[in-house]
Amino acid sequence: MKKVILVRVGEIILKGLNRPAFEEKLVNNIKKSIGSLGKIAVIRSQARIYVEPLEDEYNYGEAIDRLTKVFGIVSVSPVLKIESDFDVIKERSLEMVRDLLEKKGYSSFKVEAKRGNKKFPMQSPEISRELGGHIWENNQHLRVDVNNPDFIFYIEVREFTYIYSEIIPANGGMPIGTNGKAMLLLSGGIDSPVAGWMIAKRGVEIEAVHFYSYPYTSERAKDKVIELAKILASYCGQIKLHVVPFTDIQLEINGKCPEDELTIIMRRVMMEIAEKIAQSTGAMALITGESVGQVASQTIQSLAVTNIVVDMPVFRPLIGMDKNEVIDRARKIGTFETSILPYEDCCTVFVAKHPKTKPKLEKILKSEELLNIEDLIKKAIGNTEIIRITV
Repeated sequence: MKKVILVRVGEIILKGLNRPAFEEKLVNNIKKSIGSLGKIAVIRSQARIYVEPLEDEYNYGEAIDRLTKVFGIVSVSPVLKIESDFDVIKERSLEMVRDLLEKKGYSSFKVEAKRGNKKFPMQSPEISRELGGHIWENNQHLRVDVNNPDFIFYIEVREFTYIYSEIIPANGGMPIGTNGKAMLLLSGGIDSPVAGWMIAKRGVEIEAVHFYSYPYTSERAKDKVIELAKILASYCGQIKLHVVPFTDIQLEINGKCPEDELTIIMRRVMMEIAEKIAQSTGAMALITGESVGQVASQTIQSLAVTNIVVDMPVFRPLIGMDKNEVIDRARKIGTFETSILPYEDCCTVFVAKHPKTKPKLEKILKSEELLNIEDLIKKAIGNTEIIRITV
């Protein structure tokens, strides 16, 4: 008998001839996620992945928590791996059920069996019926309820047999690294970490760029963004954070451009810098947390004027979401409490009282002619701090 973790995949099953490559990437990501907890074997078998600890001392709770964050996994279960012998199955199943009853006090159950090993002499319905009867005969205060049981006792008969009673949902998606790399514009707010999480869930490797306006923003504001990147790294495995000094650029824009154009010009410069850094790292797209109409600078007209300054695709996964939907997702992934810490980011410095909501590109370009943008961008990129964040 061995205690292992059963990992279930979702979309990967549909990948046809490419499926082995996706599974291999997922296995590597699993090893990176929980390898620090101790020696493990990761075994693929019949659309299942089994994580088997190779040491007696192993933190199963921490391993399960980390695995639920690995994109590509739809659910996990702590299971017992036993011999595919029905006498052994009955004995071990009874032990597990009694342990459950001791801890949970359940009063009803049902058995769900799957026979993946066609050489096993009993079919799935027979396994369910015989095992359910055995459990009931030895725990007659339990009743069988096939419609709404307090717990389901699962059994999967393969080369070995796996028994369990718990299915813990995970995030699904695709394994990180199967869909290229993108650069996230990461502020200290609620939206951008959620946007990065949503694109990472599709298998995209994430790097991040943060614009830092010291002394107008404090060191604590920078620490807040680093903490947000750490939370994202718990899903992505690692993140390289590029911290760009942005003060000189903001002062230049604030001193020379019309007040109602400050926000749109600042956003365009941010996009230019993010694209240049992305190109140097092999990233092929940018990610922002913008949503249509959420603030004055996020009208369709403003987004169009911002987009045109870069050649890369710009992913905006929150584009059709309202603020409450974004907050709900931020709470789910664990970034919300950090995002609402009261430390300003560069986007709240030099804010226009009445930003232009329908900017004209020709007017914005004319205003930008007043700026020494090229040299300032080159200087800012040259002084960028790179912070490597891993879990």
